[in-house]
Amino acid sequence: MPLLRSVSALALVLAVAFGAVSSVSAEDAAAFTDSQRKGIEAIVKDYLVKNPEVLQEAVAEGERRQQETQKLAQAAALKEASATLVDSPHSVTAGNPAGDVTVVEFFDYNCGYCRKALTDVQTLMKGDPKLKVVLKDFPVLGNESVEASKIALAAKQQLKGDKMFDFHVKLLESKGRINAERALAVAKEFGLDLEKLKKDAAGPEVKAALAENMGLGDKLSLSGTPAFIIGDEILPGAVGVEPMKKTIADIRQCGHASC
Repeated sequence: MPLLRSVSALALVLAVAFGAVSSVSAEDAAAFTDSQRKGIEAIVKDYLVKNPEVLQEAVAEGERRQQETQKLAQAAALKEASATLVDSPHSVTAGNPAGDVTVVEFFDYNCGYCRKALTDVQTLMKGDPKLKVVLKDFPVLGNESVEASKIALAAKQQLKGDKMFDFHVKLLESKGRINAERALAVAKEFGLDLEKLKKDAAGPEVKAALAENMGLGDKLSLSGTPAFIIGDEILPGAVGVEPMKKTIADIRQCGHASC
């Protein structure tokens, strides 16, 4: 029997036996006697024992379709949120603000991989004067991360240009858990008004920034940090400099993350 027919037959038997799909109504399932149910279960068990590769391939195909569906959903979400991703006033911008390609990073101050990726981001900025970098606080690793992001976002109201990126680097490179106390210590090193900083950290601007970033992360189905967005591509994790360079080059060449 061809694989497609085998899978279809197995899916039908499973659906009838266990009511696994909505097309099999409760009335349909109830129409079988106990003897018929046992017979169907025996057929299913015998089929799976004799053809385990069919179930494996069906599961693999299901996963592939799920990934494809997620990728299409992410592409639609990226298109819808492109302006907010690149030009939101809540974000921290580094590199060339008028750059021809933008790298967006969702990060958490307590993410070890984000600290590793920081060097990659700095390398990209140093070697590419036409690159714009947008940093989005995405504190998903607990309350201390939220506290640190609030202080960092509030610092944006006192620090401009490269100084804000320097603050970001200093805080991200801090050892141990990064919380409000550590963020305030870094702010003191930068000569910020700490009382104003604390007030701003609890204010509506910071609240709106975090809400926007968390909403974007949810819409884009981001599952962790760091997550880089370059054009129409999401690169999850600390992928390294070379993959990002290639994506940037492809966008400049053909307008897409992969030519």
